[in-house]
This record gives sequence, C-alpha cells and structure tokens, in this order.
Amino acid sequence: METEAVYSEDSYLSTMEARLVRIEGDTALVFDRSNFFPAGGGQPGDQGFIERPDGTQIPVLDTRYTEDRSAIALVVDDGVPLPEPGEMLVLHVDWGRRYRLMRMHTALHLLTVVYPFPVTGAAVGEEEGRIDFDLPEAEADKAEITVRLMALVEANHPVSIRWITDEELDANPSLVKSANVRPPRGTGRVRLVTIGANGEIDSQPCGGTHVSETQEIGEIHISKIEKKGKTNRRFRLRFGPAAS
Repeated sequence: METEAVYSEDSYLSTMEARLVRIEGDTALVFDRSNFFPAGGGQPGDQGFIERPDGTQIPVLDTRYTEDRSAIALVVDDGVPLPEPGEMLVLHVDWGRRYRLMRMHTALHLLTVVYPFPVTGAAVGEEEGRIDFDLPEAEADKAEITVRLMALVEANHPVSIRWITDEELDANPSLVKSANVRPPRGTGRVRLVTIGANGEIDSQPCGGTHVSETQEIGEIHISKIEKKGKTNRRFRLRFGPAAS
C-alpha cells in the first residue's frame, strides 16, 4: 500500500511526522505513513489535526481509504490552505476519541467470546458499540452477560497482534467470526488480534485499534438486546455501570 499503516503495529502512537505525498481533490491528503486509522470494519476513521512547521493546525475531520484502497487519506475542510506535496508535517490523532474507540472495540471482541455466535454486523462508537449475532430464538440475560464480560475485563488479559499467511487462515476458518464479511486478501498476510497468552481467550482477523490489556476497557455493560429479525439479535454495549 502507498501509505504505511503505522497504527496497525502501534495503536498508541498519537503523534508522529509524515511526508505529504499528494492531494486528492480539494480535501484528501495522502501521506507516506499514517498513525490515523481509516474507517473500516465498523470502526470510524480518526480525527485530529495536522501541524505545519510554523505551528499552523489543519483540522482532520475524517480518515478513510482512497477509492482503490491503495492509500490512506486524511480529510480536511474544503477551502483550508493546504501544504505542498513533499512537506514534512506532524500528524496529531485526537487521542481521547481514539482511546475510547480502542476500549470499545476490544470490548466487542470480548463479547464474541462470551457469546460465541456468528457475527452479522458491528459498529464501534465512543460511548456505545453494538454487535449483531445470528442466533436461534432464545432469551439472553443482560445482567448475566455483563457479569461474564466484566470477568474477562478484570482478568486483565494481554491484547496483542500477530500476522499469519492467507494459507494459515484458510487452514483455520474458525478464526473468522463474521458471517458475511471476509478478511481482506491480496497482501499475502492477515492481521490477527489476540487476547490472552498465546491467544487463549480469543484470536480473530481485525484491522482495528485496540488496547493492550483488557482492564483498560473499564466498566462496561450490556445496555440493550434487540430483536432485529427471526434469528438476528443486536447487543448494545455502553461504558459505565448498568442503570439500577
């Protein structure tokens, strides 16, 4: 890929230098490397700002892949004075927002451990996240699931990444929990997010950003379980304690 996805190896790198490669249209800035995460897999793109050598700040409203997915583009306001390709600039991720998304995304992974059914959809938010499960007609107890989820959080399992080949993924199809979205192929390797020593709690393909220990998630609970179809159930997670 034209842009080195630095966030994929270090989710905690909130500030770094990068060289502006080109500008697409009037608002999309493509750099040679990026600590900004581009929207995908249910996780929204990062926001923040670009700092010029004179201290001027250019707000970043969104981050996304270019249309052919060959690069990562930082989206800014139309009409903002832009730097020239070749300039070295400092990229500042909105860390507070990013960290909340990291915590929520990791919590959603843990929910797939507590409730190991095929995933039909997911969305990561700053205060609320959701997962849609394909499961038989059944009642699910919010309080019981929250207790099991918090047990995994409080056990403070390590969270890390490792890379496997396409062939290794083909040999282990159970790693893929999504019922209708396949991990991206074509580069010859797939990024796994693992939880627990040697992935003993969970391992699944994912390109998003995550915390390094489950305890960082903090208190979280199942706020609602909704029926979205004959066998589709939507589980909503929110930070903080459940309402009494």
